[in-house]
Amino acid sequence: QVQLVESGGGLVQAGGSLRLSCAASGRTFSSYAMGWFRQAPGKEREFVAVIRWSVGSTAYADSMQGRFTISRDNAKNTVYLEMNSLKPEDTAVYYCAAATRILSTASLFRPGSYNYWGQGTQVTVSS
Repeated sequence: QVQLVESGGGLVQAGGSLRLSCAASGRTFSSYAMGWFRQAPGKEREFVAVIRWSVGSTAYADSMQGRFTISRDNAKNTVYLEMNSLKPEDTAVYYCAAATRILSTASLFRPGSYNYWGQGTQVTVSS
């Protein structure tokens, strides 16, 4: 089992920044990749970014490329999502998730590829 706890959400004005954290515990060595997703009210869960634990390679959704940065601290078993130039449409609950199988990058864009999920943290961007 892997337990994930997100933190760092909150209310920010448009153009502002937030850094989300996802602390992993339990069988963290079994995690292959960590992803961030978000879900706005009435919408499907949407891929944001992913990082592979061992090599640190990353991938982003097109709309977040250049504004969001995913990183990890292996020693702390923590993944971060730095979000800059935030827009009201970025308002959502943000979730981190762990994938334990070796998967292609395209597969890591899908929520179904992840085995474990955090409880989510709310991000609200005001205009």
